Amino acid sequence: MKRPHPHSHPALGWLLAAATCCGLSACGGTQRHPETGLEVPALPSSAPPAAEISVLMLGNSHTSAQALPQQLEGLLRARFPGQSVAVVEAPNWLFLDERLSDPLSQKLLSSQPWRAVVLQAQKYSSSGAYHYSTAAAEQWVQAVRRQQALPLLFPEWPRRGIDETARIYELHVSIARKQPACVAPIGQAWDLALQRDPELRLHASDGNHSAAAGAHLAALMLYATLTGDSALALLPLLPELHGIGTALQTQLRQIAADTAARVPPRQHCPKDGPL
Repeated sequence: MKRPHPHSHPALGWLLAAATCCGLSACGGTQRHPETGLEVPALPSSAPPAAEISVLMLGNSHTSAQALPQQLEGLLRARFPGQSVAVVEAPNWLFLDERLSDPLSQKLLSSQPWRAVVLQAQKYSSSGAYHYSTAAAEQWVQAVRRQQALPLLFPEWPRRGIDETARIYELHVSIARKQPACVAPIGQAWDLALQRDPELRLHASDGNHSAAAGAHLAALMLYATLTGDSALALLPLLPELHGIGTALQTQLRQIAADTAARVPPRQHCPKDGPL
């Protein structure tokens, strides 16, 4: 979620109320947000099982929408046949500074030896008129490295019709310059996709969250960042998911590969090996 001004977003109040209602105990499954209709990851009943390829995602509704974690898991399963793969989404929608004081997030990070942790939900001003500290994101990168996992920063895509990719990306690069982390060029991939096909539906109706194709393109860029592989080398194509057929998958994989060639996703974490 983006922040146009320094006041709290109304969705956060609902999330805090939901957490209080659950009493920070086992809820399981998902909760549906009353305003957006998106499913919020609920509080886990137990720690997720460890996997050979394990990725933790800490984020908000931009991570949750259109089954992005599940799409990333499907890509990784195709890349690592015969190995167990798990992409786990942390409960609730929280900004990174809020997760620092969230015991569930901290416990989940230390619950098992993750191979990588995806960090999304750095606060920033949609108007550019306000400045938000990146200290929390930097602390998360440090915490991820203490767990001997790969930290991956997830810059959000631009809102529909707004030229903000560079500003969002550079904000995350500024974090990686202080605390080395991979930075996925997701916004650049969206820009290239819409440049080539303006009719491609990447945004949801609110012009902010992702449609299914947008989430798939984001998952492809996260995949390329985690593995260091070109999306074109990933075979076979996945079964249709959320209306993303093989033709669209092929189109998005070409865009992801071309984006990674233009903006190397591992340039800010050159000493880290791929998954």
